[in-house]
Amino acid sequence: MTYNIVCDSSCDLKSMEIQAGQLYFTSVPLRILVGDREYTDDETLDVPELLTAMQGGKGTAGTACPSPESFARAFEAADCSVCFTISSNLSGTYNAAILARNLVLEEHPEKQICVIDSRSTAGVLVLLATRARELLSGEAPDFDAVCSELRTYQASLRTVFTLSCYDNLIKNGRMRPLVGTLLHTLGIHVIADATAQGTIHVTGKARGEAKTFAAIVEFMQQSKECAGAHVCLSHCENLEGALRLKELILQKLPVAEVTILACRGLTSFYAMPGGLILGY
Repeated sequence: MTYNIVCDSSCDLKSMEIQAGQLYFTSVPLRILVGDREYTDDETLDVPELLTAMQGGKGTAGTACPSPESFARAFEAADCSVCFTISSNLSGTYNAAILARNLVLEEHPEKQICVIDSRSTAGVLVLLATRARELLSGEAPDFDAVCSELRTYQASLRTVFTLSCYDNLIKNGRMRPLVGTLLHTLGIHVIADATAQGTIHVTGKARGEAKTFAAIVEFMQQSKECAGAHVCLSHCENLEGALRLKELILQKLPVAEVTILACRGLTSFYAMPGGLILGY
């Protein structure tokens, strides 16, 4: 049996170390629209160039979910596929993956395809994909049992993120220009989390990096039992800040590890320069 771990490109992993010949990893790219230009969020995307275009462009910017055909090709490549998508409340990607699953099963009813709505983005998808690799690397895994365990794991995961740049929110009409300018001028960082339904909820604001990081750690401590937890920390052009936040998390919380990744195109689109997204 062959297995494919499929994620859309809101997962900040571009590749995984896997068991060749039995286990595969496929990243299905979203598209990012900036003015009259379209960027494909694949391994060739130059994220700094994308950010420069977004900051310099005067038109609107947006994203487009992958086509069902893109997911279908991934599902056809293995006997069994487990797919993780960005929250269905943020994108149509989950619906595209479900449609692809139905189309593939019509022609190949012998295949097994599990599509899981992450209810989040970024690090949560990384953690799900990593857990799927662990479960599918064993000898003759029970695919239904694996999918059941992954759904339980998804429900246990949490997301918190902070923003210090609001240009994209302003351009998309989600924040008034005056408010965004005031927050930026005062050095105020928005802190938000993903709800159980996969929507964004602002939990607070903090002024300066030290207070922002302290608020994030406090939120993590209050939101779940962190003993032994794995944390995935994605940064948008902010490696130094990510390293400082990692150090604070390891000092204050009994987590197992903190993995740092650079945001890919889709997560950079939302986080903007300086943004940090944590899945745990």
